[in-house]
Amino acid sequence: MICALKYRSVLLHVSLCRSGTFSSGAAFGYNTNVRAIINHLYTLTLSLWVGGIFLFTFVVTPVIFKSYGRDMAGEIVGKLFPSYFLFSVFVSVASLIWYLLSFPEGKIHGHNLSLMLLTAAVVLSLYVSVRLHPEIRGVKQQIASFETVSPEDPLRKKFSALHVRSAILNILMLADGVALLIIRCRLIT
Repeated sequence: MICALKYRSVLLHVSLCRSGTFSSGAAFGYNTNVRAIINHLYTLTLSLWVGGIFLFTFVVTPVIFKSYGRDMAGEIVGKLFPSYFLFSVFVSVASLIWYLLSFPEGKIHGHNLSLMLLTAAVVLSLYVSVRLHPEIRGVKQQIASFETVSPEDPLRKKFSALHVRSAILNILMLADGVALLIIRCRLIT
């Protein structure tokens, strides 16, 4: 079975080389059409990243908190967070992959800032999704009601500190994405 899969993989590679999909048969030797598609996918993914974070942070969340009481709004946003954090992981990883694939023959010379920003975004989004959000959710579950529990309560203070950290990291992710889009636009023009 494994040999059959390897054989099919080799046939696919040979077929792609003959069809011109790979210009030289090298691992990253895409022709110009494939490279253009990858570059567009990178730009699209960055746009989704920035737009998604902006929309959730500055439109969706404030509307929910203005429309419902503190506890109900917290419940609604709390239900949205797992998908939001998964989205952040997905767009940061996808952006990094598209970025790496966009270079001819894997040569990434002179693009260290973008690579650092993309790597930082992947690390931040994984940290928030895997470590910080579960910790916040655990503390939140111990608080009966944000409307009745005093802001001086130790659990409430811990929740606030974690929430501030999460908000700062969210803004950093947004700024990271904006910086990458600016760099991308400067490279295009």
